[in-house]
Amino acid sequence: MSNNSSVQSAGVNYVVRQLNYKVVIVQVLIAVFLYINFMLIITFLKRDFFRTSMRYIFFALTLLFDCLFLVLSDILLLMSYFQWTLQVSLCSLIYIVLSLSTFVTPITLTAMTFERYVAICMPLHYGKLCNMRSALYCILIIHGLSCIPIMINISIFFAIAAHSFYIQYRVCSVEMFIIHKWQGNVRSAVHQLYFLIMSVSIVFSYVKIMKVAKVASGENKKSSRKGLQTVTLHAFQLFLCLTYLWCPFIETAVRQFDFMLFINVRYFNYITFILAPKCLSPLIYGLRDEKFFLALKCYASFGLYKKKSSDFL
Repeated sequence: MSNNSSVQSAGVNYVVRQLNYKVVIVQVLIAVFLYINFMLIITFLKRDFFRTSMRYIFFALTLLFDCLFLVLSDILLLMSYFQWTLQVSLCSLIYIVLSLSTFVTPITLTAMTFERYVAICMPLHYGKLCNMRSALYCILIIHGLSCIPIMINISIFFAIAAHSFYIQYRVCSVEMFIIHKWQGNVRSAVHQLYFLIMSVSIVFSYVKIMKVAKVASGENKKSSRKGLQTVTLHAFQLFLCLTYLWCPFIETAVRQFDFMLFINVRYFNYITFILAPKCLSPLIYGLRDEKFFLALKCYASFGLYKKKSSDFL
């Protein structure tokens, strides 16, 4: 009997160690991504050229909301791990902000793809269509489109949830706002509609840029190919951003069979479909973009490359 107890205790301790190890890894990754994003945001704010260019304004927008998403999702992760409870009304506020940041990034990526389409396929109209004023209008549209799914989901929740539910204390999670199964179906339908529209937009831009790249020559051909690569990375990033919308359905099915498998699957989904897309934005513009990379290197090296970067910009 004592042997069985010791075996069970050892198994529990092993599970706890495994979970602690995974939580530490997540904290390290989030800290690294936040630091990189912070450096990129500082670089953006330091240069007038970046602050007045549509593509870099969109880039900074994704960085800001990626940071917000990372912080909020990490808070929810820690609350779930340590089983900290919070009043449902406060959880709903976190859910609204988190959902907004969830949709702003992929919609902004789609807008960035259209910006590359205009720059390569309509270069004569680029200055007129992609100026700072247009960027501000686009940001308003992006936020408006991002609010639609949130308004649908939260309105349904407020309409069917009892008043006493808001003052209860629970561990915050997205699942707590789905009282009936059909709510999940509605949420899934809205998400998949957005996924379809953004996917079609990405494919349209890719095909158009590819046609221009085939007939271009010299510097235009080089620029077109680079734009094509950027759109491809945007498509991959968008795919990762939206694929995790399917994860709750997989996790729910797995949880019914094996709880430890459910924990491992959720951990994998969080790393692959939430954290991984957040590191692609710095890769696309922080490292691949020559102007931004030189400016970033200037600030990261405490001004040692100041002359080179200022000459380039």
